[in-house]
Amino acid sequence: MERKGFKKGIVDGLPICFGYLSVAFAFGIFALSSGLNSLEALLISMTNVTSAGQLAAVPIMVGGGTLFELAAAQFIINLRYSLMSVSLSQKFDSSFKLPQKILCAFVVTDEVFAVASSQKGEISKHYMYGLILTPYLGWSAGTILGAVAGNLLPKIVITSLGIAIYAMFIAIVVPPARENRHTLICVVLAIALSCAFHFIPLLSKIPSGFVVIICAVLASTVAALLFPISNEEEGTQQ
Repeated sequence: MERKGFKKGIVDGLPICFGYLSVAFAFGIFALSSGLNSLEALLISMTNVTSAGQLAAVPIMVGGGTLFELAAAQFIINLRYSLMSVSLSQKFDSSFKLPQKILCAFVVTDEVFAVASSQKGEISKHYMYGLILTPYLGWSAGTILGAVAGNLLPKIVITSLGIAIYAMFIAIVVPPARENRHTLICVVLAIALSCAFHFIPLLSKIPSGFVVIICAVLASTVAALLFPISNEEEGTQQ
């Protein structure tokens, strides 16, 4: 059985690395425009490696939210990575011990999971080291580049670039929403709930971190109850 090594992991991770550069650059700009400094933005990216989680965390941090609020938001948003890590661990060979599994799970993103899980047979810890190294460096480098640019570019440019990360998430959501009516309804429901929490006086007093949690849980719960996935549909998605 072929054992893919560190160099192969590096090569497979390079496309992810280049993709993360632009996304992390937008996050760096966003963090600076929100009031954080370059070091704070870099530390967030180096200790999280999650675009959606980081985007939700920054307003909580700059708004003086509680640690519980921050932790709860991250738990809800990033819960899928735990499931991905458990699934991916089934492909690890016998060289993986608990510390190696924890290290690799730290950088299991959607793209890393997709590449690793598509490999034939078992994968070695050296391959995973290479696969997670380049995306991690790309994510960190993109963030610091965006943060540095945020200190050098005019304020009007920074404000404009700060919306780039929102445009990225819109680009992620729109295609599946156009293809699947159930997904579209879930997205519209989440938007409606978010607007309600913003414009209704009583609800607008709820901290933004809890708003993210409530909207995500309510929208996904309603969609799951209204549009359960049948066994046949589940089988076609695997």
